[in-house]
Amino acid sequence: MTPANLASTVLSAARAVFETRGLDASALPETTTMERPRNPEHGDYASTLALQLGKKAGVAPRELAAALAEELGRQPGIKSVEIAGPGFLNIRLDAAAAGVLARDIVLTGADYGHTDTLVGERINLEFVSANPTGPVHIGGVRWAAVGDALSRLLRAAGATVGTEYYFNDAGSQIDRFARSLYASAKGEPAPEDGYGGAYIAEIATAVQAEAPDVLQLGEQEALETFRRVGVELMFAEIKQSLTEFGVHFDTYFNEKDLHDRGELQEALDRLRAQGHIFEADGATWLRTTEFGDDKDRVLRKSDGDWTYFAADCAYYLDKRKRGFDRVVIMLGADHHGYIGRMKAMSACFGDDPAVNLEILIGQLVSLIRDGEPLRMSKRAGTVITLEDFVDAIGVDATRYALARYSSDSPIDIDIDEWTRATKDNKVYYVQYVAARTANVARNAADIGLTRGEPAGFHPELLSHEKENDLLKALGEFPAVVASAAELREPHRVARYLEDLAAAYHRFYDNCRVLPLGDEPITDLQRSRLWLNDATRTVIANGLGLLGVSAPERM
Repeated sequence: MTPANLASTVLSAARAVFETRGLDASALPETTTMERPRNPEHGDYASTLALQLGKKAGVAPRELAAALAEELGRQPGIKSVEIAGPGFLNIRLDAAAAGVLARDIVLTGADYGHTDTLVGERINLEFVSANPTGPVHIGGVRWAAVGDALSRLLRAAGATVGTEYYFNDAGSQIDRFARSLYASAKGEPAPEDGYGGAYIAEIATAVQAEAPDVLQLGEQEALETFRRVGVELMFAEIKQSLTEFGVHFDTYFNEKDLHDRGELQEALDRLRAQGHIFEADGATWLRTTEFGDDKDRVLRKSDGDWTYFAADCAYYLDKRKRGFDRVVIMLGADHHGYIGRMKAMSACFGDDPAVNLEILIGQLVSLIRDGEPLRMSKRAGTVITLEDFVDAIGVDATRYALARYSSDSPIDIDIDEWTRATKDNKVYYVQYVAARTANVARNAADIGLTRGEPAGFHPELLSHEKENDLLKALGEFPAVVASAAELREPHRVARYLEDLAAAYHRFYDNCRVLPLGDEPITDLQRSRLWLNDATRTVIANGLGLLGVSAPERM
């Protein structure tokens, strides 16, 4: 019995009690939650439903709890119900009700953990979005790992998700990039405000290979060639790096398209129709202070050029026109001041910023070696890149390490810790369970031990304390996925997997799956094989949500 099944049983019992006593059923909630008692001696699950409903129903909570306990005691699968304090319900399941979960998980397979909590939501999720002026740096690596994990979680919770990478191939940064490439091709030092690093020379050489006569052109024409071809090459490299990291985007959106399609003017016209545009000092402004921004924002400068913020407005409107009812944008710590203006802009369009726009801020990441942060990249020269990260600890460890911490917390990733084959290396600790469960299944097959047909499963045999603990941990997975998706916190899945791994190790140490020597194969061992394989399923599903592999051998 999963926590969700038990919650449904508790609600059904409450409806029966209300009907029997003639109480107002409108006080009953549509859903309720089950909690794990901190002290296992208090039961398998706890409910506060009687406390929540007592006042609404006009019944003392403890009296209502007693009626609920009596009704629940008649339900199949519930071993006992005890009342604690002012009306808490402590519930114990019988072994059969608890154990059947192992079979259900194995039969559900890759879909176990999926929920419908976000069904009907259409979410546009934008992350990374680095300009094509260099490799993905350490901050972008964090968003690549967290953003991709979040997209998987949102889909697992039932949402329709479109992932998006927004890049700018115009503006001052691209100008500096083109001038840096041009200088490198001529054998000159980078401009004072330009970009350095070996990758600049690599891209400059690649541009010359595609346009051999580029240095014979006039300076402006040469710069335009380095800009156009260089951006194409750099962005192709960024996409390749992300693909090798396991990150794929549904849409790569070019800011230039907003200009070419007239969408900036369309956004301006829409905002003017909403009554939030004014002219001052020859420029066109958006009155964002009406919605909490610290100052009004220029959309079009006095010289007629559009501002970056105008493109932001047009891009937001474009996403909403494509049918996304929630726009989620993941930004680095240096963009915290961006939140106010974007929320105000959403309101200026007539949207509800609390519903239609969500901005997540990620804090800084440091890669540590020998107790000191790594400062320089071999290739980028100034910042640590995605390739540096992966070269140091590998794809799986990088993704797991970055996803296991709340994104609003700065983190230090210690190279030694994340490459060590010990339990201190959390990805190794979790993946080891994936490999161990697979090894148990292989060894079982070698001696002819199989789970048998589902109808022949004996869940009541899984009565050992460590089996019960493992089953309870497995049952929590759907709720963890749902909460991680709703709260935008993939780290909840990682921490859950570590707790699950610990529960499996305790089970493995206390409950032998394989017979010793010439011992006959028993139904208990078959039942434990179901539990072993259920654990393998949940570990693989959880790691998959983080974009991390579940190896069969280590």
